[in-house]
Amino acid sequence: MYIFILLLVGIVVLLCVFVGRLSEKLKIPSLVLFIGIGLLFGEDGIGGIVFDDYGFVETACSICLIFVIFYGGFGTNFKMARPVLGQAAVLSFAGTALTAGLLGAAVYLLINTVFGVSIGWLESMLIGSVIASTDAASVFNILRSRRLNLKYNTASLLEMESGSNDPMSYMLTMLFVSLLSVQGYGAGEAVSLLVCQICFGAAVGVAFGFAAIFVLKKLPMSVGQGGTIFLLAVALLAYVLPQIPSLASGIAAINGNGYLAVYIAGIMIGNSGISKKREISKFCDNLTSIAQMMIFFLLGLLATPSQLPSVILPALLIFAVLTVIVRPIVVTGLLLPFRVNFGKILVVSWAGLRGVASVVFAIVATGALDADALPYNLFNLVFCIVLMSVIVQGTLLPVVSRRAGMIDTEGTVMRTFNDYEEQEDIGFIRIEVGEDHPWYNKMLRETVMPKEFLILLVLRNNEAIVPSGDTRIQRGDVLVAAAPEFKGKDEFGMYEEHIGKKHKWKGKHLYELDLPSGTLVAMIRRNGTALVPRGSTLVEEEDTLAILRIKDVAKEEKT
Repeated sequence: MYIFILLLVGIVVLLCVFVGRLSEKLKIPSLVLFIGIGLLFGEDGIGGIVFDDYGFVETACSICLIFVIFYGGFGTNFKMARPVLGQAAVLSFAGTALTAGLLGAAVYLLINTVFGVSIGWLESMLIGSVIASTDAASVFNILRSRRLNLKYNTASLLEMESGSNDPMSYMLTMLFVSLLSVQGYGAGEAVSLLVCQICFGAAVGVAFGFAAIFVLKKLPMSVGQGGTIFLLAVALLAYVLPQIPSLASGIAAINGNGYLAVYIAGIMIGNSGISKKREISKFCDNLTSIAQMMIFFLLGLLATPSQLPSVILPALLIFAVLTVIVRPIVVTGLLLPFRVNFGKILVVSWAGLRGVASVVFAIVATGALDADALPYNLFNLVFCIVLMSVIVQGTLLPVVSRRAGMIDTEGTVMRTFNDYEEQEDIGFIRIEVGEDHPWYNKMLRETVMPKEFLILLVLRNNEAIVPSGDTRIQRGDVLVAAAPEFKGKDEFGMYEEHIGKKHKWKGKHLYELDLPSGTLVAMIRRNGTALVPRGSTLVEEEDTLAILRIKDVAKEEKT
């Protein structure tokens, strides 16, 4: 059985990778295609897998969401976001509450009058609360994949809002779930739940942020020896610990919000001066991509298309009211006091994508309530709304931004992410000077070097010298130079060729090699050192040649 499961997982991951590349050409959010793969393998698809384990999906998606939200905080450039911090806070808390209330009222009127189906105020408010928050995974995915750079710090505002508004939506969801169950909350308990959700979550997030920064600075760890693993542990503990008081006492009203703690810890760590940030960012980016694949695949697998027609029309109407009426009213009302540009209000209103958080909250509510508590299957209803949101809003967000005159062509959206600083196009080069070096015994101002080069440091006899134009270069000096890096360096089409005892290249000069068309030897690794190859370099046994595919690199440079 486990062989079949591993085979299925391998096939699904490969399909997700391929459709991820396909989405770039189709201009459709990759998250939609991941859902499509889940539907394809599901009960009504060609896979025919009958899967209805809501508990497993809730647990798996909740865990994946921890890493998505942590990386959302870690990657948010707080310096860039500071000017819109007040706007983000208002949208995260007041905006989410107002959206839940207005949408809940709209749901009550629409379902009772338009569809003639009986639904109460509490049930309507539950639906509004579940889909009140915007989704961090969806927003980050659209901004990054479309390189959508927006004026007036709008990208930072969307990142901060979507990363921090889940606690309010979750609190309101649990409040109405409780009111619909036997053990309902009173007014005092509801207020206590809200305060504790925010306060406990924020306190744990700040504490873990400070603790993690202290450990990473005092006990530096390489990525391979535990730096990233340490941060994964921090994210998991930051999520769990705010909930310990309720687990210990059995009183849900003193429960803290783990997602808020994870997000705050991520922001603090990502904006600190820890080392290896670039490597950590790459690891977290890959982990988050896998988490998003799993989340949306599982949601597609859990959904049963044959059951969706019964909720399509209500979902379409709710989505339309939310997108065209409720969200614009809330955003306009809350941002106008900040004297915000109308184009920014339009883009923020349209960019309120719903996503996995809403579906997870729907699964939680479904598990806590009786099947007959709502006139519609809450998971199917929210699933359709989320799917419509990601398809329509996600696909048209670049168009809306362009029509609103909000595209900033001078910069890059990556500035709003904290890993941008580590990805600047500046590299450092090590130059060893021997007697045969053309710069030997010359002053720096006498050397001939590209204008893009800058000698930052001269290492001489265990001494670091900050050079000037009059610094004379001596034998044995090691020069540290800064130069622009090739922007496609992470996508080099490179492979290695090991020279064994009987290899046909052994004992030949590089200019004698019969290399495939469009390739060259970029580096030779010999006896633990790296050699810069020349045509006259002799290939020796046990050499490892790094061979670059020129066509691949040229293609990447153009994109």
